[in-house]
Formats: sequence, structure tokens, C-alpha cells
Amino acid sequence: MDSTIPALRAFNRFHTKFSGALDQHFLGSALSLAEGRLLYEIATRDQPVAIDLQQVIGLDAGYASRMLRKFEANGWIERGRGEDARRRPIALTAAGREMFADLDKRQRDLLEQRIAPLPEADRRVLVTALDTARGLLSAGEAAGYTVRTFGPGDMGMITARQAILYNESHGWAAPMEVLLGDVTSAFLRDYQAGREQCWVAESGGVMAGSIFVVDAGDGVAQLRLLYVEPWARGMGIGGDLVGRCVAFAREAGYSMLRLWTHSVLLSARRIYAAEGFVIVKTEIHHEFGKPEQGEIWELAL
Repeated sequence: MDSTIPALRAFNRFHTKFSGALDQHFLGSALSLAEGRLLYEIATRDQPVAIDLQQVIGLDAGYASRMLRKFEANGWIERGRGEDARRRPIALTAAGREMFADLDKRQRDLLEQRIAPLPEADRRVLVTALDTARGLLSAGEAAGYTVRTFGPGDMGMITARQAILYNESHGWAAPMEVLLGDVTSAFLRDYQAGREQCWVAESGGVMAGSIFVVDAGDGVAQLRLLYVEPWARGMGIGGDLVGRCVAFAREAGYSMLRLWTHSVLLSARRIYAAEGFVIVKTEIHHEFGKPEQGEIWELAL
């Protein structure tokens, strides 16, 4: 908290100036920033109602009503019939569409001017950073996630995130990071299409978890490196990823799916048990610098 809060406050100060949030007239228009945002939501939604606009933006009901009355008085919107004032569908008039088009162009022109000095590589970095920040800060409101197969840069991200998380939760520092690096490097180097796969879950454009299936030989597949970000837990990602591994291994013709985990990883163990895996062997090891009980689980396919 000591470093996070000052960093957030510093960025907020930067962004209010960058976006013109404190200007009386947003982008030199006749609208405030809040009015411009409300106009945007009306323009990009299919006949929204006032209560939905109020909630999606997070506006006070009275404030939203006053802005809508202003829009109506200026001839920018028209309302259809509804149960009450807050349930009447709202649509832009021709004048409203003209107002929005002008504001949208001003916004695009300004942003294009701001990012013009950035080379393409830096723009990609910017997009990733913005997606990451938005995803992390809205994690509690995340509506869902998507799952894709691996791509460039994923192995480094998976190694880094798991090394950090396992060190924070269990003190498995350098030895775990070495193991993670070995597994991810070997996966890329020896990847067998159709026999091996890695899936990455994302929420809000941010990596939320991942998992691997690799060929362990003799008709056995191995599930490796299941992880879900702490902020994404409870969304069903872990069970989804494990289910994909099981389905993939069956379709690929493996007879057995095996994994190695630890007794302290309770959430993961519950997912494995729910999928039908059973423990076939336990053993104390010292690979991570202190005694840990490792477990081998198997699922006959």
C-alpha cells in the first residue's frame, strides 16, 4: 500500500490533465466531461434507459436526470414511451448525432496527436499496459473471461507470475523459478502440435491463469503449471482449464493424465479431485529449500 496508493494518485493527477477532465468545456465543446461521457453512452447503445446510463457511468440519479433534461432541451435526444421517466428509451436526434460526431472527432484527433511520436512497438506496449491496469483495477467487477492457446511472450509471463505468486504464498523462491523456466522453455523447444498444448485465460485483457498438457511418454500426458491469478479466483477459470486438459488428452489418444502437485495447494487439489483425479503417491522433498509434501495424481482416460 505504501507504494501503490501514491502511484495511483500520481497517475490520477496525470490523467485528469491528459484527458481534460478538469476543463469547464471538454475538448473545447459545449459539454463537460461527464456530459460528453453520457452522450457517448447514448450514442453507442441501442436505446438505453436513464437508470442503465446512470449505473454504467456511476452517476448520481439527480445529476444524470439534469444532464438528460439539458440534452432534451437542446434537441439532442428524444425519449420513447416507458413505465416511468427512468424507463423511457433514449435515442439521439439528428442534432445529437451531429454533436456526438463532432465530439468524437475532437477526441480522436487529440489522441492521434498525442500518440503520433510513439513508434509502433511503443504503442503495443501502451495498449498492453492500459489493458492490464484496467483489468487489475476492475477485477472485482469482472464479468467473465476468455481462453486462448499460447502465443509469443506467454512463457515469460507465466514463469514470472507464478514465480512471484509462489514466493509470496509459500516462499518457493529461486528453485521454483528455475523449475518454471525449465518447463516453459522445454515446452516451446519441444512442442508437439496435436499432442501438447498450453491455454491462457484472460479477463479484461489481462492474463488471469494458464495450464499445460505435455507428452510424458508411454501413452501418458502430464498436466503442468496450473495457476489462476488471486484476483480472478472464484470465476471458474481453474476448473475450466483443467477440463480442457482432460478433453484434449482424451482426444489426443492418451491413456492416462498425470500431474504433480503439493498438499498445501488446497484450491488446486479440490479442482483435480472434482475432475476425477486420484492420489497415487506422496513423497516429502526439499527441492524448494524446505520440506514439502509432493503428490502424484492420475486420471485414467
